[in-house]
Amino acid sequence: MRNICILGSTGSIGENTLDVVSRHPDLFRVRALTAHTQIEKLAKQCQQYLPDIAVVANATYAEKLKNLLTNSSTKVLHGNEGLIEAVMHLEVDTVMAAIVGAAGLLPTLEAAKAGKRILLANKEALVMSGQILMDMVALSGAELLPIDSEHNAIYQCLPQMKNAHQHEIAELLLTASGGPFLNRSMETLDRVTPEEACAHPNWVMGKKISVDSSTMMNKGLELIEAMWLFQMPAQKIQIVIHPQSVIHSLVRYVDGSLLAQLGEPDMRIPIAYGLGWPNRITSGAKQLNMMELGQLNFMKADLQRFPAIRLARDAAILKGTSPAILNAANEEAVESFLTGAIGYTQIIQIVEKVLEKINSEVATSLEHVLEIDRLARQTAQQFIRECSR
Repeated sequence: MRNICILGSTGSIGENTLDVVSRHPDLFRVRALTAHTQIEKLAKQCQQYLPDIAVVANATYAEKLKNLLTNSSTKVLHGNEGLIEAVMHLEVDTVMAAIVGAAGLLPTLEAAKAGKRILLANKEALVMSGQILMDMVALSGAELLPIDSEHNAIYQCLPQMKNAHQHEIAELLLTASGGPFLNRSMETLDRVTPEEACAHPNWVMGKKISVDSSTMMNKGLELIEAMWLFQMPAQKIQIVIHPQSVIHSLVRYVDGSLLAQLGEPDMRIPIAYGLGWPNRITSGAKQLNMMELGQLNFMKADLQRFPAIRLARDAAILKGTSPAILNAANEEAVESFLTGAIGYTQIIQIVEKVLEKINSEVATSLEHVLEIDRLARQTAQQFIRECSR
């Protein structure tokens, strides 16, 4: 029996995690659930799974949740302190880190410090503070299992591999669908609406990650994440367009072997792998029918169409605070696009301007990373205001 804390239980990853957990009541017990502002949805989850702790954004939302959970034994908390108490719960041994964006950084680091098993669905924890998180995992003995479909696929293609065997790996290949604008005329991209950018052809995801998928920034962030997870230089990580999203990523070995993980585009598959590891458990996902696949296509990523990949690769090579700057600027720009403050093509333009404005430094501490994150967001907002005039 594993005791689960789900950071971000009302999001897509959180809901899919609960779906898998529900299929195995003999294996999992939900101890803590957290959300930001989706109080009604969280209340229903609490009523079904009876967690010890529920956490929301602030005191106002906490009061609303308490009113919805009358006669409940669930302890309602709020803010960063609440998130940290949830992951530090003595009964919790497994933390699903699924809070989108920089907000998930602190509780993920606390889970690592406490030596928990971390199912990492939050890219930003590694993008912003990769060395800090990996050092913390090594020091505490925590387990770090990737849940992003691409990194989970690579992990599955590296069975029990240790860093000592890295000389056997020629390269890692991250696959990408290309998003909704793979074949759209580039001259029309400045007219893309938030609704169009959020309409992913294969995956059901939240708004922010859907926009990142359309610009391919998500793939750039995944490149940085893979660099830290697998201790692999950025130059040995390639991005391949694969529109069908059937092959989730590949590993090329020096002997010419190319190993791939295939499956339906359903996040319950990597979630079930992480929850059950080192065993396999049913996920509820549809079985992939090889006879119905037909043709699988692959192509090189066009850096003119997707300049976010170039920016992310450059940040990965620089390391230091550069990835944190990239991530913060992108979060601010995407949010401004979703609210109509800037146009679609201005997202990556703003990110590039921020990277040019702020010099990369060695990331000396978490406090240093958070200060750079704040500076990058402030700088991005300055450029956003200029675009809005």
